[in-house]
Amino acid sequence: MARYDNILEVEPDLDGTELRIGIVMSRFNANVSEGLLGACTAELVKRGVQESGMLLVTVPGALEIPLALQRMALTDQFDALVALGAVIRGDTYHFEVVANQSASGVAAVQLDTGIPVANGILTADTDDQALARMSQKGAEVAQVALEMANLLRELDEVTQ
Repeated sequence: MARYDNILEVEPDLDGTELRIGIVMSRFNANVSEGLLGACTAELVKRGVQESGMLLVTVPGALEIPLALQRMALTDQFDALVALGAVIRGDTYHFEVVANQSASGVAAVQLDTGIPVANGILTADTDDQALARMSQKGAEVAQVALEMANLLRELDEVTQ
């Protein structure tokens, strides 16, 4: 719904028809990652993405996600990418390193390549927190990927 009568506005669009989505999932904290993946792919299919239009790549942990995303983005085969994983606080500083560096790497991929990346790497204090959030977060990152892919397509059309 347009907010202003005299301004061209790009509306949010969650239609996944004909979109190609790449997913990179961490195998560390696999139960949470699998839950994120199930919710994400269910939402993508619900929104019109064909299963044949998705590619899933798994990596050992959250720190490896950005490199796989970058390689996928550089193929120019995807309209959007999704990062899935879980970083759960432990007793050491390692949690902060992994959480911060993975988030920074994911952001860098989309800024460097122009391919939208929806960050679904959960950071939680406990396994229970992560498990409680995984279904909602998985669906949300699917929606973000679709909205951003469609937004960039629309921007390309209205700015040319």
